[in-house]
Amino acid sequence: MSAPVVVEIDDPIALVTLNRPHKLNALSYELVDALMAALDRLEVAPDVRAVILTGAGDRAFSAGADIHQFSQSVPLGPNTAVRDFVRRGQAMTARLEAFPKPVIVAVNGLAYGGGCEITEAAHLAIASDRAMFAKPEINIGMPPTFGGTQRLPRLAGRKRALELLLTGDPFTAQQALNLGLVNAVVPHDELLSAARGLAGRILRHSPLAVRSVITAVTRGLNVSIGEGLQVESEQFAAMVPTHDLGEGLAAWMARRPPAYIGR
Repeated sequence: MSAPVVVEIDDPIALVTLNRPHKLNALSYELVDALMAALDRLEVAPDVRAVILTGAGDRAFSAGADIHQFSQSVPLGPNTAVRDFVRRGQAMTARLEAFPKPVIVAVNGLAYGGGCEITEAAHLAIASDRAMFAKPEINIGMPPTFGGTQRLPRLAGRKRALELLLTGDPFTAQQALNLGLVNAVVPHDELLSAARGLAGRILRHSPLAVRSVITAVTRGLNVSIGEGLQVESEQFAAMVPTHDLGEGLAAWMARRPPAYIGR
């Protein structure tokens, strides 16, 4: 059997592919576990500075949870269903959200349910003009469980999010752009090149500064503005003794490109 997640490293970018195209890249327990393991490896890989996450095939990024597998957990009761399904999915999206290297989702097709929640959690997202999104959990009698009731309202606003969550209606890539769910919509054949281009614009900068920005934004979104400003201050203080900040300042004053080393 093929691996449920495939990782290809082209320094300094890792392309991570959800690899169940025959199941529209549905998020089985095994796929989620494999994605978590891949992220663990990529976090400590010194040559990897950004991650692009996409789906295998032309039909779907991910059509959501593997309902056939999940339905076997439900009869075992709330404790088992929450442990096997909810905690696993929430850990995955939280891991993506807090990952210290930029994660760019390249949405190549359907992003329903859990696929949409991955897109919500990732730092950045670019969608193919063929992509479609939906929050369809209401259609099977349940709320989203991988963070969709929390992240989508923060991105799109309460009323717009509730309309999508309560109707389950699909929405287009352009609507996702208007909601703030993705950063750009591009022709399908240009999707990965656009994602790589976005990554390249980030990789010009200090990897320590990139990590600091991600940390400050991720932590700050979930606290008061006062606490968020303290997080921001702490992230700046951590940069003060680094080579990269000194180099950035020296390069700016000398009007030359900086040479960051990530220390």
